[in-house]
Amino acid sequence: MFTKSHIKQAKDFIKACEKQNVRVATAESCTGGLIAALLTEIPGSSAVFERGFVTYSNEAKQSLLGVSTHTLKQYGAVSEQVAKTMAEGALKKSGAHMSIAVTGIAGPGGGTYTKPVGLVYIAVAIAKNKTIVEEHRFKGTRAQIRLDAVSAALKLATV
Repeated sequence: MFTKSHIKQAKDFIKACEKQNVRVATAESCTGGLIAALLTEIPGSSAVFERGFVTYSNEAKQSLLGVSTHTLKQYGAVSEQVAKTMAEGALKKSGAHMSIAVTGIAGPGGGTYTKPVGLVYIAVAIAKNKTIVEEHRFKGTRAQIRLDAVSAALKLATV
């Protein structure tokens, strides 16, 4: 399922986290657990990977990660604000040192003029640091958009 490039990226990420004694949690929507799947593809990842939240529905984002109804209504599930709250919620709920969150529109449907297919927000929260969020606009099939989001998330989270 994952390319050699994905596996190498995950190995490097796991190694860097292990070296710095960093435990990681994920909070995923459009990637549906692919980040967690890629990380756990690596032998020994249990030294680094704490847990993953797959919060595909708004209800899951609310109950598992603490995303407010107000935030969802005001900004929408695919937004910088929701990605940030997802990352911070995963950090708080897991006790990990770092969390990676992804929300977006992988398509082929569901896009709008203001939020097109391929729009993805990635957030990384690190304990006692400011949460960082990136906006991406990926092109391609649903599978390609999801895999590109996984790569971008690990790149943003590199310690």
